[in-house]
Amino acid sequence: MTVRRLLPVIGAIMALVVGLTSCSINRLAVNVLADTLAGTDGDGVSTFTTDADPELVGDALPFALKLFESILEQTPRHEGLLLATGSGFISYANAFVATPASMLPFYEWDRKESMQRRAKALYLRGREYVIRGLDVRYSGFRDALFATDAAAVKPYLARMRARDVAYLYWIGAGWVAAFGLDPFDLELAFSVPRALPLMLRAVELDDEFNDGALHDFLLQYYASVPPTMGGDRAKAKYHYDRLIRIADGRLAGPYISYAETFAIPSQDVDLFIELMERALAVDADAYPDARLVNVLSQRKAAWYLANIEEFFLLDWPEEEDDAF
Repeated sequence: MTVRRLLPVIGAIMALVVGLTSCSINRLAVNVLADTLAGTDGDGVSTFTTDADPELVGDALPFALKLFESILEQTPRHEGLLLATGSGFISYANAFVATPASMLPFYEWDRKESMQRRAKALYLRGREYVIRGLDVRYSGFRDALFATDAAAVKPYLARMRARDVAYLYWIGAGWVAAFGLDPFDLELAFSVPRALPLMLRAVELDDEFNDGALHDFLLQYYASVPPTMGGDRAKAKYHYDRLIRIADGRLAGPYISYAETFAIPSQDVDLFIELMERALAVDADAYPDARLVNVLSQRKAAWYLANIEEFFLLDWPEEEDDAF
């Protein structure tokens, strides 16, 4: 964090600690701190995303998220902090709860199930914060999003602009991720298709958002859900190709996403190995803004290769007995 950004944080914290009697001054101090925590100048999460130590980030994030929540109690309509809090919960759930759970061995099923339940709750918690953020900006958005008539949200989406893309992305990401962990949750099953129009509107507004994150989402969505929910493998392939062009070799994640959605279902082990090797070949330090996500993605790629027999029916050559 730069000195320019550190000074208002110090000032705001001092004001909060002293507990000034003036409500207006207290409110100003809280808002200054909220602005800084939310990263309103665009680099609010760079300290986390550029770090190469996932354990350090994973240990720090829960404290940061609880701090965000405590500030939101004082300024509950702060759009930027609602987005930062929601996206933080969703990111933490994915990187440090759901993904580690997916890599647990089969004999730790109880622990895996417990972690998945926790991740689902965190995903939905994060989604709700981001929905609140858009509802502040567009009054009535939340009611329209969950209205009986799914088309009720269309007028709101039509009004949205590029500045709203991050909100749309994180709502959809948290929604679908929660469903992916518990597809037998009927409430989620019936509501999750409502995430797709949000993502499609976001793509219209900013095709290259967050290094192609929208295309990564749509790749996995179209490849994973049944046709009755909008699944379409041709569309999934289109979004993978677009994602690869946008990422331009800087990200390991796209190769893993394609392996999970195409190589494993088709049992194409050669493609799977090729994609994992391409993921591992990405230089995590060459693109500092995505250093953390690349380190995490490469750990997953290495795990996939080490556990390849869990995903493919492999016909290993039999070893010949030693001659006596």
